[in-house]
Amino acid sequence: MVKSLSSIKGPIENELKIFDERFKDAMKSRVALLDKVTGYIVKRKGKQVRPMFVFLCAKLVGEVNESSYNAASLVEMLHTATLVHDDVVDESVERRGVFSINALWQKKIAVLVGDYLLSRGLLLALDNNEYQALQLLSRAVKAMSEGEMLQLEKARRLDIKEEIYYEIIKAKTASLISAACSVGTASATDNEEWVEKMRLFGEKIGMAFQIRDDLFDFGTDDVGKPLGIDIKEKKLTLPLIYALENASKSEKNKIINTIKRYNDKPEKVAEVIDFVRKSGGLEYAHKVMMNFREEAFEILKTMPDCPARDSLEQLVIFVTERKK
Repeated sequence: MVKSLSSIKGPIENELKIFDERFKDAMKSRVALLDKVTGYIVKRKGKQVRPMFVFLCAKLVGEVNESSYNAASLVEMLHTATLVHDDVVDESVERRGVFSINALWQKKIAVLVGDYLLSRGLLLALDNNEYQALQLLSRAVKAMSEGEMLQLEKARRLDIKEEIYYEIIKAKTASLISAACSVGTASATDNEEWVEKMRLFGEKIGMAFQIRDDLFDFGTDDVGKPLGIDIKEKKLTLPLIYALENASKSEKNKIINTIKRYNDKPEKVAEVIDFVRKSGGLEYAHKVMMNFREEAFEILKTMPDCPARDSLEQLVIFVTERKK
């Protein structure tokens, strides 16, 4: 049975309350318009999965401290900045079921707000001498940008193979969750072996997290994003890649042609979704996701047994079985 996020937060409930106040203060600006936009961002905050990983990893090996709070704020600022910029690039009008920044304000304002969040995060790290956290998270943001660019490059030719897909999601999604786990661990211990183990743990979870997200594109549940949006944006995700790899040459050419030429037509997108469902692509992607989850569990078993470890295990289950 999947535990609720509120029960998973048990060992770090007080720390998350303190973090909320600190994050709110860190987002404040003297510019009224900027303060209004960042205030809107704070109010519509999501599940805060990444700060949870930071604090749980810190508690797994020691105690949450000042560095842990700084790391969590840096992770959340950089994550939020990338989401704001992503919405501009994708021209999305919604994020988590509410209006995006670029929908309520101008694209230019959204880009500048994203820039502000990036710079605010960098200054937070520098002002507190959090050089290790800054290095780890800067690498993650670099990897995220490279992953998005690689995906855009491949979308033009629709020639993504399974190994390239893993390269893309490792960079664009797993890198930040991996960084959250490693900076959280590093904030509470000098044990480099533990830091590396939790970095790898975060990478496995990040891979599983993205595959779960990709599966939503072919489902029937209301998950806060339109069905088939990845197909409309010509993104080849694991279920579709598997379906194409196992299709006849004529069927494969037909589907690729449909995505290239008719990705803006709902009835054609529905045909592609139906093709993937019938191919076994969803079952295959789910199996791969569960393999990544099991690999993460194996790493976690080698770490100290404590309430934080139990919550991390439940958080892994939550992100791979979430409905949105």
